[in-house]
Amino acid sequence: MTHDEFEDFVKDTIDRLPGWVQEALHNIEFLVHDEADEYLDPEGEGLLGLYTGVPLPERGTDYAGELPDVIYVFRQPHLEMNLPPEELREEVAKTLIHEIAHYFGIDDDHLDEIGWG
Repeated sequence: MTHDEFEDFVKDTIDRLPGWVQEALHNIEFLVHDEADEYLDPEGEGLLGLYTGVPLPERGTDYAGELPDVIYVFRQPHLEMNLPPEELREEVAKTLIHEIAHYFGIDDDHLDEIGWG
């Protein structure tokens, strides 16, 4: 799957998220990169996705004029799973939900507790 095809795949998956999730996303961009570089993944964990920014609960009254938060989805680690298209879509959706949870202020410990870690 080419980069453009995967990017379309991610956009389609975002479009399938529940409306309340899409409506709650403010000042955020979704970017597809082939892999995380050493800046995004300094420990070389082979990330599927990454959220960078200021989570909603931490945005105060002075939060204005900020650059958009970013949710990165990394193509190569997803493709290396060698999943059929529908299972790949599910895996991309899990990655997106995990990173969107961080945007909502939910940390990895809580995600582990509820089975999304």
